[in-house]
Amino acid sequence: MATFELNTMHRMGISELTYEDFTPLMQVNTDAAALIVKQDAPWKTLQEFMDYIRKNPGKLQMSGTGAGGAWDLARAGFQNAAGIPVSSVVWIPTKGSAPSLLELMGGHIDAVCCSIPEASSQIESVLRVLAVMSAERHPDHPDVPTVKESGVDWEAVGWRGLMLPKGAPDEIVNQLTQKLEKILTSEAYIEFMNKFGYGITVRGPAEFKSFLGQQDEQWKSVIEAVGYDKK
Repeated sequence: MATFELNTMHRMGISELTYEDFTPLMQVNTDAAALIVKQDAPWKTLQEFMDYIRKNPGKLQMSGTGAGGAWDLARAGFQNAAGIPVSSVVWIPTKGSAPSLLELMGGHIDAVCCSIPEASSQIESVLRVLAVMSAERHPDHPDVPTVKESGVDWEAVGWRGLMLPKGAPDEIVNQLTQKLEKILTSEAYIEFMNKFGYGITVRGPAEFKSFLGQQDEQWKSVIEAVGYDKK
C-alpha cells in the first residue's frame, strides 16, 4: 500500500523511492485537504480567512502534521495559488491531525489543515470546515464550498493505492486488477469506506500511473516554493 508521500519524500531528500520504482496496480482512495477552524472562530468564510492572513502576516498559527507532511504541503500550495506568501502563516509541527485538532479545540492554534474524515467526530459540534481542496464538494458535507469556488485554483488530496514490484508480469497485473475491481465495487468495501467517511477513488494501472505522474509534478512546484526541495 502506497500513499501520498511517494510523490513528495523523494523531493525532500527523505527517500530515494518514487512511483517509477514500482508497478502501479490500483488506486483505492483519495481524501481532500480541508481548512478547519473552531465554531466560534471569527472567520465564517474562506474569503474572510484569507483576508485576515493577508492583513496579519505571521500572526495566524496552523497545524495538521509535521513540517513537510501532506497537510503542510496542501496549505502551502493553497497559499501559493491564492497569492499569499507561505510565510504569512506560522506552521506548528505536530505528529498528526489528531494532536493538531486537540490543539485547535484547546485554543492553542487558529486552524488545522487535514482531511474531513480525520475531523469528522468534531465537525458540526465544535469545529467548522471553511473549504475543501477538491474538485467537487464533499458528498457528506455539501454545504462546504471548495477553494475553487472562492477563486483559488487549487486541489490537494491524500491518496492510497496498491503497488507491485517494478517489472511485475502483465499476467499478474491483469489477474489482480480483475480481482480488485470486484472488491472495490463490492457493498462491503463501499460500506466500510462510507462508515469512516473515506473517499472512494478507483483507478486502474494505466490511469493510476498517469495520476501519479501528475501528482509528482504538482508537488514538485510546491516543495520548491516552500523551500523543502533537497534534489
